[in-house]
Amino acid sequence: MFWFKKHWQKLILILFWVFLIAAYIVYAVINQQSPLQTLRSLTTFLSQHPLGPLIFILVYTLRPLVLFSASLLTLAGGALFGPIWGLFYTLIGSNLGASLAYLIGRFLGKDALPQVNSTGVQGYFDRMRKNSFETIFFMRLVFLPYDLVNYAAGFLKIRYLPFILATILGSLPGTVSFVLFGASSGLDKGTPNFDWRIFVVSVLIFVASLLISRLLKRRQVANVS
Repeated sequence: MFWFKKHWQKLILILFWVFLIAAYIVYAVINQQSPLQTLRSLTTFLSQHPLGPLIFILVYTLRPLVLFSASLLTLAGGALFGPIWGLFYTLIGSNLGASLAYLIGRFLGKDALPQVNSTGVQGYFDRMRKNSFETIFFMRLVFLPYDLVNYAAGFLKIRYLPFILATILGSLPGTVSFVLFGASSGLDKGTPNFDWRIFVVSVLIFVASLLISRLLKRRQVANVS
């Protein structure tokens, strides 16, 4: 039982990837498709089928269980559904996923947290207890590991409302930037059609968010010293 509590995330991750590989092999054999053809079929299904958005949101919601990259899914949201609907579906999925990780951290406690050896991150955890909204908002803006913040907020029993509001607002610039980056591919229209205008806006928002995060870090260091 102790071993399972310590390694449950790794076990779920392994089982998830085994399931995906097995599902792909079965699908490819039955339909006699190459990996590229399978990817195109999956992209077409998600972007054109009525259930595609719901499946995308569900995958994003369950993503913390297997520690899959949130950035890649955000890019996929823009590529599959375009800048407007891609942002809408991504915001729903990402915040549902953050809520799920928060609940896991709250019920499983410290066992749900990834191993952290940084005294700086531990300092953030201490500030989360004292000033939840501002600290989580700051952690989102400076791109601290997304799932780490989610699990930590649950483990520290931060109130849910400040946590989710800070998550929505603090993550918004990065989410918009990555969704637009994915949407600039034009894949949501069926075939690749690069849109340099959407790409430029994406880059500008990302650079601005990086500059703001650096400024906030410097101010925090100055205040601490």
